[in-house]
Amino acid sequence: MFPKPKSVLVPNTYAFESEPMVKATGFREYDARWLLNKEINLMGVQALGMGLGALIAELGARQEIVTGHDFRGYSASIKYALVSGLMASGCKVHDIGLAVTPMAYFAQFDLDVPCVAMVTASHNDNGWTGVKMGANRPLTFGPDEMTRLKEIVLSADFKNRVGGSYQFHENFPARYIADLTNRPKLKRKLKAVVACGNGTAGAFAPQVMEKIGCEVVRLDTELDYTFPKYNPNPEDMEMLHAIRDAVLAHKADVGLGFDGDGDRCGVVDNTGEEIFADKVGVMLARDMSAIHKNAQFVVDVKSTGLFITDPVLRKQGARATYWKTGHSYMKRRTNELGALAGFEKSGHFFFNKPFGRGYDDGLVSAIAVCEMLDRAPDKSMADLKNALPKTWSSPTMSPHCADEVKYGIVETVVKHFETMQKNGEKAAGQPIRDLVTVNGVRVTVEDGSWGLVRASSNKPELVVVVESPVSEQRMRDMFEMVDKVLRTHPEVGEYNQKI
Repeated sequence: MFPKPKSVLVPNTYAFESEPMVKATGFREYDARWLLNKEINLMGVQALGMGLGALIAELGARQEIVTGHDFRGYSASIKYALVSGLMASGCKVHDIGLAVTPMAYFAQFDLDVPCVAMVTASHNDNGWTGVKMGANRPLTFGPDEMTRLKEIVLSADFKNRVGGSYQFHENFPARYIADLTNRPKLKRKLKAVVACGNGTAGAFAPQVMEKIGCEVVRLDTELDYTFPKYNPNPEDMEMLHAIRDAVLAHKADVGLGFDGDGDRCGVVDNTGEEIFADKVGVMLARDMSAIHKNAQFVVDVKSTGLFITDPVLRKQGARATYWKTGHSYMKRRTNELGALAGFEKSGHFFFNKPFGRGYDDGLVSAIAVCEMLDRAPDKSMADLKNALPKTWSSPTMSPHCADEVKYGIVETVVKHFETMQKNGEKAAGQPIRDLVTVNGVRVTVEDGSWGLVRASSNKPELVVVVESPVSEQRMRDMFEMVDKVLRTHPEVGEYNQKI
């Protein structure tokens, strides 16, 4: 009988070495994240593996699963603890070794395996670990599966059985790289800065971009799980500024920045200016909808309003639907609607055929950017960006807010704005034109300026984004209005960055 996991155990004790510890808050909306040895221990990870195996059987999926791990000092240990639990549950485990997350998604197709469990903390600080899971390719778990997994693990309701097995697939990255690069080479000579922040993508991204025909300038592509310069996060201004400096120094055509587990890509243009991922999405949507008429796209609630209002997209018959932020939500919605692509402001892009298989892969995004430039040989990245209607957008801002209270605070904020709209009150000096409450609240006022508040799905934070099609001052007005509401809640801490 496997003991029920505890929420807290003290390291360097008998109990810590002999009982599972799994903090309940680590089960997020669509993946799992814990601080190793503070919120989960190795026996807790083994319990997670047993629970995942039980859930896979419950869902009626074949008990075969792909696993891999990102480049951190402890990720391999986490993976093997997870593997031991999966095997105990009766699963056949296919281990692809050190990998970026989309390589594990690709392996589901390439090895014909229905399920995936990728050990990664993505761009989170060292000390964090986590697992991205799915049992129905190319989709990953959403709230229903995560809630059930949490129930199984915390109650130790395992259905272990004999028959589990393990297979290691040697040199699997070569198959992934071959799949990505089996395409005509770029006709245009492009010089690209490839930045990986010393994360896992550094082992694969430079050679992929070289194989499609780019001249590659490597920036922090050496693997170093201490992340000596900054966390590999292409939403972080520190990483984007490093890419900017390299683009200018090397006179590159584009800068491409990959996050810690390689499923996101950030873009810097040839003038060194960072392009927020939602604007990159509009540029790609223009390029793709010129080839595929009446294209449909899915975009997350953090993204620019240009997906609806851009005259080029409207002329080309492109349609866009706003949906919940989060790679699992976006992946699922893009799949359900048969959309050509889904774009998320964080940089998760989901390309369906003929561009991809529906899952998020930073390298597929990078290739799409290069092919867009290839189809516009007389235009630079800055030209394509400057052709978009002007808007003033903030970065994604993340004030600290504990996991235990963040959803309740967001619910209160939603009710606050619903009451304002009902009473005809003004927000940032203007009537509220629209509220989108599919994921937190997106408040749009009369002049098209908008602000978003939602709970982060994978960190103890809120998420705040503002944009205005009118002026920088109107963007700042929206931020001050949103921030004033948040400051009524003392549990909301300081921002990681401000406009």
